[in-house]
Amino acid sequence: MGTVITLLAVGAAAAVGAVARYVLDQHVQYRNPGFFPRGIWLVNITGSFVLGLLVGLGARHGLPPQVVTIIGAGFCGAYTTFSTFSYDLVHLCEKGQVRLSLLYAGASLAVGLAAAAEGLALGAL
Repeated sequence: MGTVITLLAVGAAAAVGAVARYVLDQHVQYRNPGFFPRGIWLVNITGSFVLGLLVGLGARHGLPPQVVTIIGAGFCGAYTTFSTFSYDLVHLCEKGQVRLSLLYAGASLAVGLAAAAEGLALGAL
């Protein structure tokens, strides 16, 4: 696959990932309103799993590097979000929810790493 085609595919996958993030976040927040940013948390966890799975499939089963790049950098890169995660942490602190912000940060890191490891393990089977 040529460089230009890969670049265009990454852009298309990123467009899909950004829309998927928005839709999932809005759906979860609508169904479960409250202080804890459940939507973005779920987005980042599932994105970590998918990225781990891709890397496992690439390393163990020869998934083409272009596919890993397109889905990993394109879809997962736009689907997951560090900036919204950071904003949510600051917003929780501004609302006086410091403990909840620490829980959110810790749970995001711990569960995100576990999801990536699970995806990697599954992809490497």
